[in-house]
Order: sequence, then C-alpha cells, then structure tokens
Amino acid sequence: MCLPVVLSLSSPAWSQAAAYPDRAPRLVVGFPPGTGPDVVARTVGQRLGELLKQSVVIDNRAGAGGQIAAQAVAKSAADGYTLLLGEVGSIAIAPAAYGKLPYQPARELAPIAELVRSDFVLVVPPASPARDLKGLLDSARAAPAGVNFATFGAGTPGHFGAVVLAEQAGFKVEPVHYRATGDALTALIAGDVQAAFVSTALAVPQIKAGKLRALATTAGTRAPQLPEVPTFAEAGWPRIDFTAWFMLFAPADAPPAVLDTLSRQAVAAMQTPELRQKLQDAGFTLVGGGRAEAEKRVRSETERWAAIVKATGFKGD
Repeated sequence: MCLPVVLSLSSPAWSQAAAYPDRAPRLVVGFPPGTGPDVVARTVGQRLGELLKQSVVIDNRAGAGGQIAAQAVAKSAADGYTLLLGEVGSIAIAPAAYGKLPYQPARELAPIAELVRSDFVLVVPPASPARDLKGLLDSARAAPAGVNFATFGAGTPGHFGAVVLAEQAGFKVEPVHYRATGDALTALIAGDVQAAFVSTALAVPQIKAGKLRALATTAGTRAPQLPEVPTFAEAGWPRIDFTAWFMLFAPADAPPAVLDTLSRQAVAAMQTPELRQKLQDAGFTLVGGGRAEAEKRVRSETERWAAIVKATGFKGD
C-alpha cells in the first residue's frame, strides 16, 4: 500500500524540489545597475539569499524596456535557478503592444511574489517655464508641433502615460524613446526634451538635487518623499493613475514545490524591517504578496493595459 508513495517521493522532480536550492540562483534584471529595479533586485536578493542559504547572483540584462531579460528567463531551464525581476512593461504591456514578442509571459513565466510598486512623477527640466501641471498643459495645447516626452522605451508605462495624458488634456505628444534610462534622464535634465513620466524611486533624488521639477504624481495620495507635489487626482485628472510594479518570476514549468519555496521565502524577505525601510526610502511602496496575489495582479494588469494599448492604436512591430 505504501509503494506508490515511495515511488512518488523517489521521482527526479520531487528530489530536485526537496534539495532546492543546492547552488546559487540567478536573478535577471532588465535595467542597468543603479536604477530603481536594480536597487529592488539587490536589496531583496540579498535577504532572499540569506533565507535560501544560497547567494542570489544579480544579472543585469538591460534593454528593450525589460524585454531582453524577460525573454532570457522565459527561455531558460525551468529549474528555479534562473529568476526574473519582472515589471509591468515587459509582462503586462508588451503582449498587447508587440505582435511579434519573442516570449509569452502568460504561458512561459510563473509569478512568484509581488515585491514593490512605484508610482510615477510628471517631471520637467529645471529651466522649463512650466511651474505647475496647469502651466505645462496650457503651453502644450498652444504648441502646434506638440510636446516632446522622453520615455525609457516604446511600450513602457511612461510612454503610454504620456499618450493618455495628451489625449485627455487635448494636446499633441511626440514620444522620444531612449534605449537607456541614463540617456533619457540626461536629455531631460539638459532640456533636450520637455517632460517625462519618471518613477518616484528614480525621480526623487533628481528632484531633491534640483535637476528636475515635479508637477504631479500618479499616486492615490501624495508621496511621502514629495509631500509638496500634488496628485493628478487633486489637479483634476483622476484617470492618470498608473503605477509600475515589480515581481519575481520563474519559467512556468518549474516544479511547483520550488515555486512555493521561492514565494514563501520572498514574502518572508519582504517583512524584514531593514529591507522595508531601505526600499521605502528609495521611493517604493512595499507589497510582499504571494503567488495567488501575484497571479491575480498580472491578469488584471494585462487586461487593463491591453485596453489602453488598443485605444492608443500603438503597434511596436
């Protein structure tokens, strides 16, 4: 009567899950070192490694708004040793924006845990004549050639945020897509472009240093780091309410027991007081939701962004 159980426990899949991890997992990040996503990956990765009793190696594969990293993990071995710090652009927006996307998030990537979220700040160069949101929108409506918005890549939240704002406020927008986050920030600070939606985590240091001016945030309430900056809702634009989120993913065919282990330890890592303080100070909102919550979030966000992409008519290929 016990034989089926013995055979089940002796299977290679069970043995692999029971021994996990027996070497260092690799966490792939689709953005350069020093950016907000990299800060999340390194902060969470260090604590996750302590809980797993294996170092978590950070692998930065920047480019294409996170799609290079997402593709690399989606096509990797489904053993739980190659993980992705996935974000809204490459996971929820890209499937609707790119008809020839070389990976399919819904089929090839399994959500493990939602870690943090980050709202966006509408910023302008310090020399901009726009002192507030109304000033920017008034000048944008009066500009026949439109307003240049920097983005961190076509199909990213900042890109569609600019398009949606332009449609609602009645002005023409010309997105200027940059391959690297640093290039976009440099152009924005120099005044080569007129505005951009930048994540709170990335914007706060630049705003505090006087290199950018904040006009409004997409958050539901004012950001603790920027208490003087109004929300779009306060300014009369409640539909400008998008956020970026960051989750751990693994290849979809990874053993369920391995996914459960990763999810449990990732959620535990997010409860560490020092980790929470560091990420909050960096401008992130802490989440720490497990597999069920992460899966639900991905489904709802994919549906929401698909509708936005369709409404804009954007096609990336």
